[in-house]
Amino acid sequence: MRIFNRRARFDYHLLEKFEAGVVLTGAEVKSAKAGHVSLEGAFVQLRDGEAWLTNAHIHPYPFADNRDYEPRRSRKLLLRKKEIQYLIGKSRQKGLTLIPLKVYTNDGKIKLEFGLAKGKRQYDKREATKKRELDREIQKALREKI
Repeated sequence: MRIFNRRARFDYHLLEKFEAGVVLTGAEVKSAKAGHVSLEGAFVQLRDGEAWLTNAHIHPYPFADNRDYEPRRSRKLLLRKKEIQYLIGKSRQKGLTLIPLKVYTNDGKIKLEFGLAKGKRQYDKREATKKRELDREIQKALREKI
């Protein structure tokens, strides 16, 4: 199971990647393993010396008691103290943010890959789109030639 945040690479320049475990309830784990996770609009927050995944949507597991379930609640990330201190220092720099890139399973555990990123400007996005279209045209021309 791998869930990707496709907008992340389009909207941000990725500087570094990190991996963290996610603290979930039993029903959330089952739902995540079934692939019912959305990282759209999610971000990583550092507060009180801890890292939190905020605004990620985990769909309620249909066979569980979901009376008081909040799909977009903040979930704690499991990182080493040195990593958290490093991220606190980096995230204080102007223009840098922490964004989730993908959620996946690793030996039965749910892991989150997130990145330290700097936001792209509108002209950077246009340039990336033009480059991607040009690469597609080149590949198409090469296939027709063969």
